[in-house]
Amino acid sequence: MARLKSMMLALLMLSSLTAGCLKDDYSPPPSDEEVHPKGVFVTGPDGLPVDVAPLPLIFNFSDVGEDGPEPSIGVTSSGCIFFIAMEKVMRSCDHGETWEEVQYEPACSPTTSDPYGWVDPITDRIFNVQMIGLETSWICWSDDDGETWVGNPHDSGTTPINDHIKLATGPWTGSGYGIPGSITQEIIYETAVYYCYNKLAGIFCFTSFDGGATFEAGGQIFGLATTNGGLHGAITSAPDGTVYVTPRVETPTVIISKDNGLTWFERTMGTDVGTPYPRKNSEVATDTESNAYHVWTGPGGPNENGSFNGYNGEGIYMSRSTDSGDSWESDSIRISPIDIVSYAFPQIDAGDPGRIAITYLGSENSGELGQPNLDGAAWDGNAHYANSNVSYHLYVTYSLNALDANPVFHTMRASADPVQVGSICLNSGDCRDIGGSNRNLLDFNDLHIDSDGRVYIAFADGCTGECATGNNSQPEDSRSRRATMCYLGSGPSLYESVGILPEFS
Repeated sequence: MARLKSMMLALLMLSSLTAGCLKDDYSPPPSDEEVHPKGVFVTGPDGLPVDVAPLPLIFNFSDVGEDGPEPSIGVTSSGCIFFIAMEKVMRSCDHGETWEEVQYEPACSPTTSDPYGWVDPITDRIFNVQMIGLETSWICWSDDDGETWVGNPHDSGTTPINDHIKLATGPWTGSGYGIPGSITQEIIYETAVYYCYNKLAGIFCFTSFDGGATFEAGGQIFGLATTNGGLHGAITSAPDGTVYVTPRVETPTVIISKDNGLTWFERTMGTDVGTPYPRKNSEVATDTESNAYHVWTGPGGPNENGSFNGYNGEGIYMSRSTDSGDSWESDSIRISPIDIVSYAFPQIDAGDPGRIAITYLGSENSGELGQPNLDGAAWDGNAHYANSNVSYHLYVTYSLNALDANPVFHTMRASADPVQVGSICLNSGDCRDIGGSNRNLLDFNDLHIDSDGRVYIAFADGCTGECATGNNSQPEDSRSRRATMCYLGSGPSLYESVGILPEFS
């Protein structure tokens, strides 16, 4: 039986609170205990405190029982949770009390490396994608909660590299590839299945008409997608069929298709707040009305006075689109509190308009900003260069009014102990080797909601056992990659009609 632990991160509503403010001379915001419980923050669109009571959120944790860097997670309408990482598909149908492996040969054989999983929220089809060498992937799927599987290889050609494999599904649009028979072939599956990967030349994306069995339509996306080796994040599809892919570039950008992948165009945002090198995945979420929310890690504090030791650290920023990706805000919104100064792996999902949840790894070690890192340079908050005294926890940020002019963000430190001690490698060619490589967490985590609007998070825990319980754990103690699920035990659903979700019995 997997170990479960719960942590309540919101207490009774506090009265007569005063929001912190920054004047001409910077002074730190009130301490956690003065305003909210430790590890709980309520902030506005600049990362500064606001006078709003925190949401009543309870998070539960489950040890999946395997290693799990670069995990994917999804939940079928039956309530079965699928956690896919390290070449295995793990299933729990009792909310993390127990887990079992349900990927069986030969349908999903061979399994090699860099798996990616997806649960179609419309059809409940579960996908598992495996990278075979550098030229071919194996895509398998199940329509019965993982009891049986079917699979086929997908040949990406002889030009390396076939990497960063991603898969997602979405509605047919009635244009481009979404017109039955007019472009390539008859549509025989309820949803479009998208499959993207990078080669040295850029991003390649394909559309399947038969539920992922074959991918005949698609190819290379030209333009900005050819830069940076074609590295990219997850695929997102909105209810209106708009598809988003995020390249890893200095200025936050989304690549968009409105015809099921036949044509693509680019939109940039975040010109005020770019993303530092090494750059990692940003992500887009869409709500039930097809509004889009793009989040990324960016440098800098809320203003020139909001610095620690002369350094602003980093933040999680967001841009919004209310016209299916055609236009985006020019001014970025900071969704994370200024108390958190270093970040990795932001992931987002949305329910009804304005109701979003974001998870990320973050550090509140502001005292280390400006201190020499292992390279001797002053640390500016970049997780890739963090020194040994920096620790990272799992955080979750909620907003129930993210489309408002002045949205409120509720941030909770969800993990009771660190997820990583020391730096997190954000570039596979430049990792530190202190008691083992800090590449242990690899490239991303995952967050998705179920049909009730309950949040599920998949992450790899790098600090387990004595590392988690010790008072002086060092980076060399933090080299685990334990597959762990965090989910909302009780709190507001991201679907307004559901209201407050009860704790599972």
